[in-house]
Amino acid sequence: MTCAVRISPLASATFAIALLCMLMAITSQPAQAQTLTVLHNFTGGADGAYPDAGLTMDGAGNLYGTTFGGGYSNSNGSVYKLAHTHGAWTFAPLHTFTGGDDGGLPYAGVVFGPDGSLYGATTVGGAHGQGTVFNLKPSPHFSPNLLAPWNETVLYSFQGGADGSAPYASVTFDPAGNIYGTTYAGGSGCSGGGCGTVYRMTPSGGGHWTENVIYSFSNSDGSIPLSSLTLDNAGNLYGTTVAGGAYGDGTVYELTYSQGTGWGQGFLHSFDANLGGEANPYVGLILDPSGHLFGATADGEGGLFKLTRSGDSWMYSLLYGGGGGISACGARGNLIRDGEGNLYGTTYCDGAHGDGSVFKLTPINGGWTYTTLYSFTGGSDGYWPSSNLVMDASGNLYGTSSQGGPYGNGGYGLVWEITP
Repeated sequence: MTCAVRISPLASATFAIALLCMLMAITSQPAQAQTLTVLHNFTGGADGAYPDAGLTMDGAGNLYGTTFGGGYSNSNGSVYKLAHTHGAWTFAPLHTFTGGDDGGLPYAGVVFGPDGSLYGATTVGGAHGQGTVFNLKPSPHFSPNLLAPWNETVLYSFQGGADGSAPYASVTFDPAGNIYGTTYAGGSGCSGGGCGTVYRMTPSGGGHWTENVIYSFSNSDGSIPLSSLTLDNAGNLYGTTVAGGAYGDGTVYELTYSQGTGWGQGFLHSFDANLGGEANPYVGLILDPSGHLFGATADGEGGLFKLTRSGDSWMYSLLYGGGGGISACGARGNLIRDGEGNLYGTTYCDGAHGDGSVFKLTPINGGWTYTTLYSFTGGSDGYWPSSNLVMDASGNLYGTSSQGGPYGNGGYGLVWEITP
């Protein structure tokens, strides 16, 4: 497939990689028979365009997401809902960004906060043009109209200095209702525009929030943190950086809080493209009930890895490596885990047609089996999925294709469901 398309600001990076070595017993299975159903094709107009982020599901099975472009105002993106009623899906735009004080170009998805409303971040806009953290709530006046817009409140506008700029990742809540996130750039580390930050926002009463940078990266400890953060039961934070570290190919890090000394960073792993090939993690980490961390790298066809705590250190193991390529075709969205310990995710541009795929990684007899559940064709099913997945109680998977579909030159992306 050849077409002129909009290129993601993150897709321009190329990474030198070597052949991946296998550190565990791996088998690979062909694609299974899966059915993909398109739930919505974006038109590039009021409904939005380029759904780079994945989806969030509420208790009723409704889906929520963002688009990086499109919308009513200057193509600055949108937040949308797909309502599931009586077996059908109805699309509703919740908010269209203007690129001004309300923010613009949301690369990350939205999440539900403790109050049941939606929270997210935009990469640009706000009072200083450097991005925002925002909240969306339905109108306090009941309206039976599904298409009624929600009310947006900007909780913080980044200034582009020590406080950071361009938050590409979704936000994370702790049990006390504090918000954590990362910024692509800014901070007090590195020269020039900074290497990125980890921030914390605390509610200060009256609907106001206070933002504090709890860590600034300095390149040797990581750079360009694009991932969301994972919080364990002890309050420790885990994340990844795309670049920086001992070999310049990204890191996995842990942030721990100590009374009196504040937050400190610990290295869990530095990626080296020359040793095994796996490098440049775009996505965050997930925890299993035993405290193991799982993540993915974007290089070539991508690598799927596990980190296991061993005393005061962590042991790294590569569960699956795609092998070869320099186009960062691996995962761009976080993995998910089902109750049986299987891992699921999307790849950006591998698969049978080079347009991306949905995969499953199954633990079997001490090893892992990789299965391609679906390969995108670049046609009506879209292409280049950079989303995470969500799974319903029946095992159906939902996600987005960042481009493709019937509208526009190359398409504006779509939302899909995959059923076994």
